[in-house]
Amino acid sequence: MQGLNGKTGKSTERGISRRRFLGGAASAAAFTVLPRYVLGGVGYTAPSDKLNVAVIGTGGQGMVNIRALLELGDVQVTAVCDVARVTDYSDFYFGGLGGREPARKLVDEYYAGLEASKDYTKCGVYIDFRRMFEKEKGIDAVLVATPDHNHAITTMAAIANGKGVYCEKPLAHTVYEARRITEAARQAGVATQLGNQGHSDEGIRLTCEWIWDGAIGDVREVYAWTSVGGGAECRTKMPSERPAVPAGMDWDLWLGPAKKRAYSRLYHPHEWRWWWVFGSDAIGDMGCHNMDPAFMALKLSGPETIEAYCDRLNEETTPQAAIYYYQFGARGDMPAVKVTWYSGGLMPPRPVELEEGRELTGRGNGILFVGDKGKIMCPGWSGNPRIIPESKMREYKLPPRTLPRSKGHHRDWVDACKGGKPASANFDYGGPLTEMMLLGTVALRSRTVIHWDRENMKATNFPQAEQYIRPEYHNGWTL
Repeated sequence: MQGLNGKTGKSTERGISRRRFLGGAASAAAFTVLPRYVLGGVGYTAPSDKLNVAVIGTGGQGMVNIRALLELGDVQVTAVCDVARVTDYSDFYFGGLGGREPARKLVDEYYAGLEASKDYTKCGVYIDFRRMFEKEKGIDAVLVATPDHNHAITTMAAIANGKGVYCEKPLAHTVYEARRITEAARQAGVATQLGNQGHSDEGIRLTCEWIWDGAIGDVREVYAWTSVGGGAECRTKMPSERPAVPAGMDWDLWLGPAKKRAYSRLYHPHEWRWWWVFGSDAIGDMGCHNMDPAFMALKLSGPETIEAYCDRLNEETTPQAAIYYYQFGARGDMPAVKVTWYSGGLMPPRPVELEEGRELTGRGNGILFVGDKGKIMCPGWSGNPRIIPESKMREYKLPPRTLPRSKGHHRDWVDACKGGKPASANFDYGGPLTEMMLLGTVALRSRTVIHWDRENMKATNFPQAEQYIRPEYHNGWTL
């Protein structure tokens, strides 16, 4: 699913024939995009002005990101890296195919119109990202879309090589990793962006401006939720089946720093998220999207306490549903606030202000701000806010737009990589946001209320939580 590291050996596959490649790739309808600047003219960008981007992890979300990059005329995708040659996502919401061969096909077909000119170079293909950094000296920036447990090693490698880096959410698999990545990126001075795409939309800016304007008074409670739930088919133990590793896949590289275990379809290509060793529960999957408006609007940082509950907790798989409680102290002129997260279809109490027949917005993903003078609800992915009831929304005089607007999540990152202002979800923002989400999993797995010392990254009342804050690395990997 995504390109990781591990063994040395043959890492490039530039020699795969076009006929053999097309035989295993997805349909042109799914993966072909017409280049804007393929024939030059208006909108054409000279090669010297382009940002050369490599993509590590070309599974479902990796392919989504590649398409987004290809739409930017001043970007050239120069290399892709994934441990799997081809991965079928037809039974998952991404659909189509992922892996390094379909990724290369997508990129090469997009740039095919430039093939006859000196401007175009075939996309490099790699299994091991370390080999990619050795061979591809022209890379300016890297997009990371591996599974959670490999975010840190790939992102830190990009930073160590002085590359701008965009990493999918959550930024890391553990609180410790998120902190290390944030500090390393700041020290290196590289341009960064977390892949919580809704952060660049209009909705989160409106939410901030309304709350800061006092639209609902001081906010003392927040409820956020997702219908997404985990459980890996309710398994509580590692699978006993031992199917063959798919042809063209390096399973050891996929495992990365995780303790060795046999390949299973219950891990790859997409069920990995629901195993603690690889994923971060629904809060890791959706928290950086749906909790983002609270983090930004309420200027949150480290919580004072965190507690969490679920049914049938075990050490292998994440729960089908869970509730997480965060308590934050006062921040400047903002009062203390309690933030609650629901997953797996659990929901907060229905607000009395909500009109009969009207549901909490979001279709299973959303956030509700409870203030002294009213309530604001927003759909998931930082969607557009509404004061409830609607009569109160109509009475509200909208404040001036004071926050800078985004040109697009990938666009802002590319501009930052080219010397522009930092992207709004850069790691100085996205790192602490990720820490907040992952602290929920620390509390859940610790089975106790966690009293958090943010500066020292310690659970002051429960030293045993360290195993979930900073777990061991395996297979020779270090951070």
